[in-house]
Amino acid sequence: MTSAGTISETTHRVNYSEIDQMGVVYHARYLVWLDVARCEHLRLTGLSYRELEERGFRMVVAELGMRYLRGARYDDEVRVRCWVREVASRKVVFGYALHRVGDGELLATATTAMFTLDASMRPARLPNDVASRLLTTPDPVRID
Repeated sequence: MTSAGTISETTHRVNYSEIDQMGVVYHARYLVWLDVARCEHLRLTGLSYRELEERGFRMVVAELGMRYLRGARYDDEVRVRCWVREVASRKVVFGYALHRVGDGELLATATTAMFTLDASMRPARLPNDVASRLLTTPDPVRID
């Protein structure tokens, strides 16, 4: 977490299996990195996704927006920053910025809107104690 406690960071080194024939990371691989970043962000708030499931709740991706700016390549180290943009009774919107560690170049930005479901997969309210841990943060980069 940053000093404000609202932006988390994960890093990932691109492996050979993630690149396509053009030598850049296949677009869908970025979604896996977002998932890892989001789960780690939740963990840093003091609640793991596993604990949320044990309490009978699920957070599912309902909307995804991604802007690819530059391609990551084999052996690049990529830093994924994650933060909460919005919290509502049944929805949490996360923002992401992906940078190449070596030169700091912004590779992509993204958002995911997560909807809360109960164990029977019906819409549910996010528990108050969970929502109170998810502090919103202004976007540190421009997201379109």
